[in-house]
Amino acid sequence: MRFLRHGAKSPEVLAAVDLGSNSFHMVVARLSHGQPKVIDRLREMVRLAGGLDSRGRLRPEQQEVALACLSRFGERLGDMHAESVRVVGTNTLRRIGQNSDFVRRAGLAIGHPVEIISGIEEARLIYQGVTCSSPAVAGSHLVVDIGGGSTEIICGRGPDTDAMESLQIGCVGLSQRAFPAGKLSKRHFREARLQARLELEPVRALFRRVTPERASGASGTIRTAGAVLSELAGAPTTITVAGLQEIIERMIDAGHIDQMQLPGLSAERSPVFPGGVSILIEIMSDLGLEHMHVADGALREGLLYDMVGRLTNEDARDRTVRSMEGRFNIDSGQADRVEAAALMLLDEVAEGWGLDKEVYAQMLGWAARLHEIGLHIAHSRYHHHGAYLLEHADMPGFPTAEQRVLAQLVGEHRGGLNRHKFADIPDDWERSTRRLTVILRLAVLFNRSRGDAPLPKIGCRGKSRKFTVTVPVGQRMTNPLTWADLKCEKKYLAEAGVTMTLAEAPVADAAET
Repeated sequence: MRFLRHGAKSPEVLAAVDLGSNSFHMVVARLSHGQPKVIDRLREMVRLAGGLDSRGRLRPEQQEVALACLSRFGERLGDMHAESVRVVGTNTLRRIGQNSDFVRRAGLAIGHPVEIISGIEEARLIYQGVTCSSPAVAGSHLVVDIGGGSTEIICGRGPDTDAMESLQIGCVGLSQRAFPAGKLSKRHFREARLQARLELEPVRALFRRVTPERASGASGTIRTAGAVLSELAGAPTTITVAGLQEIIERMIDAGHIDQMQLPGLSAERSPVFPGGVSILIEIMSDLGLEHMHVADGALREGLLYDMVGRLTNEDARDRTVRSMEGRFNIDSGQADRVEAAALMLLDEVAEGWGLDKEVYAQMLGWAARLHEIGLHIAHSRYHHHGAYLLEHADMPGFPTAEQRVLAQLVGEHRGGLNRHKFADIPDDWERSTRRLTVILRLAVLFNRSRGDAPLPKIGCRGKSRKFTVTVPVGQRMTNPLTWADLKCEKKYLAEAGVTMTLAEAPVADAAET
């Protein structure tokens, strides 16, 4: 299911930006024969999670550090003429919220909107980044990523995931809680490992069901642990529980973060390393992992490959929608009819309503295919059930904002419009979501009979808060129920601040209106 406009050209330069809780990363790649070839990388330690106050707000000084970093990233993106850019925020930005002033300022600083992704979506992208950057694994592959604010554990085979979890514990938060003032002692490490074990306990059984063929670790903590152990061994080596225990003993002997003298450990990584190692050793011990390999790829590489997939008919969001259609027994015939009508109407109004970007056609098409998902629960108020399902389900490929827009479209596709609910939509989506809602409502209305007869030639025009629907002459008499529905819809839209005008015209005129 693709909605590329005629004449659309695939970008040559892609960029993925990962706004992590500890570090910000950017990777720029050139698309060559369908594969991304990395041409530049940037990384800055921002410590976003460490800048949260007791109320979960980001301190002004930390905001300025982050925004200055994003301005530098934005400048580099401009210099390299990146044509397709995705900027995603993880755990700390999930806590701050999509509509926060900082997220808005962050988008302006880098010159691209910031997408906040769920923990499960973060896990999926991490697994994709690791598997696409690592040797093929014949059997089960376990991937671990310890970030600043969360830890992701994923198990899969080949490109497909079998289990994914995002734990609410990371190297920044645990280091701050368990090692106050930077003190390192046996008692402090016991406390840190206990906290990690408690967080891991609910998912332990899930990941112990299968003995993985290979265990891989991504991102800063695990890469640093691998570097330290290789330096101590004098040769490249994998990570083991015994090796991590040796690192812990050396940190205890140092007594304080400032006194650590571990080869391969940078000064900027030191403050969060004790917490990260505590999480890692508990994961390896609890899951019975003898060895862990350090992976080259991580979230940002996963983003790159996901972007390539969106350009080559392998969009993870398409797969998610198809999966949900099957899981919730959606009437595919009706979904096809509503989707076709919605996209036809969109073509009529796209220019006048500023909906000519591919993403709007995609969102409208997905909403049309899933608009009856709530019938799986109950017929009464099924659109509200559908909205709840779509807002709270794990939907691989969908950033939080897109998932919320999809839920809003489905929740408002029939009945009275709740204009206040649009205030919950991210600011850069609010106006377009209102307009897409109008289109979806009409597409459902025109297909209320659920029949395969072709629709009459319908003309549409949209401008500002005005919407005109023109149908062939005689429709009022030949289709009185549809005409009555249109008059009722006119009242619903008026209550939401949209003026809809109904008109009849000869067939040729209706098609051209």
